[in-house]
Amino acid sequence: MKKLVLALTALAAFTGSAVAADLAARPYTKAPMMAAPSWTGFYIFGGIGGAVWDANTGVANTATGACILCVNQKQGGDGWYGTVGAGYDWQFNGSWVAGILADGQFGSVKGTIQDQIPLVAGNIKNKDSWAAGVRLGYLVSPNVLSYVNGGYTGSSWSGTTLLNTGTGLASGLHTNGFNRNGWFLGGGVENNLNIFGLSAPGWFMKTEYRAAYYDSKNISELVDGTNALAGRDITFRPLVQSISTSLVYRFNWTGPVVAKY
Repeated sequence: MKKLVLALTALAAFTGSAVAADLAARPYTKAPMMAAPSWTGFYIFGGIGGAVWDANTGVANTATGACILCVNQKQGGDGWYGTVGAGYDWQFNGSWVAGILADGQFGSVKGTIQDQIPLVAGNIKNKDSWAAGVRLGYLVSPNVLSYVNGGYTGSSWSGTTLLNTGTGLASGLHTNGFNRNGWFLGGGVENNLNIFGLSAPGWFMKTEYRAAYYDSKNISELVDGTNALAGRDITFRPLVQSISTSLVYRFNWTGPVVAKY
């Protein structure tokens, strides 16, 4: 029995020494660490959205500008649009992102204008618009940016055939298309698509609200065939509100990256 105990003791001592030697020979490696992503760089995007516009309208004398229908009315319209754009962002102070942007919208956001004196009305639409501005955002997580933006914007509006509101027939009057400029304010959220379990480095999705305030326009009523002034202008000052969802691609998205130490 003594011999058996001594043999087991010797075997245990030898095994422990071998395991200790093996552990000592292996290099010690820390757990992988995730490097923070960087939002600095260029990006492009494209998407779709919906919009509504409303405008304070009245009727004024073409020659003098004096109001004929002096109580403002609010006309409006709605529709869809597509959007494309590009920008550049800088990440600073850890969680802050600032950037510049430019984009364009195109579609059919259609509504009505009218003149109640001869009882005529017609449909006009916001055909396209563009914007250039800046944005400032905060990273609520490394892959999610909440931001506000603002800047300068322009828009293009169609002309219309004015119809008699009683009969629906052509009234012999029409308006021409025009452009208006103004400014916009907005905000939204942009997130990396990897948060949905997708493997999509560089690909993001953003949802944005925007309000565009345009300068007023006196839309002259013109006689069909001659384009002579009818003597009355429909006053028009639009506000366009829109919401869109876009797919974004960032060219030098660097994170998250696994780094070992």
